[in-house]
Amino acid sequence: MNTLENLVGSWLTLPDVAEALDLSITKVHGLINERALVSVRVTDRGIRSVPAEFIDDGHVLESLKGTVVVLGDSGFSDEEIIRWLFTEDESLPGRPVDALKAGRKTEIRRRAQSSAW
Repeated sequence: MNTLENLVGSWLTLPDVAEALDLSITKVHGLINERALVSVRVTDRGIRSVPAEFIDDGHVLESLKGTVVVLGDSGFSDEEIIRWLFTEDESLPGRPVDALKAGRKTEIRRRAQSSAW
């Protein structure tokens, strides 16, 4: 199985996220606390990071928060949420994160709800 780091590929540290969004680090922590973003500890040093694809043109991917909330309410850990979003799904086709970026949030949230059962 792919490690989470390899599955996602490109990561941003929380200071990098703050810079990309033009926010303070405190506001980035707030986005994580309110589930608009998901972070995990990556690298040998265990640095909290966010998948770079969660940031789109200076903004958090719009449809991410609701999907994260659905998956979190279904008992998924932050690592499991990221793994689910970045794992290829032949029935989509592609990855759920790509479908979210393409504006297909209703389909992805429906799949997220059903994956909990």
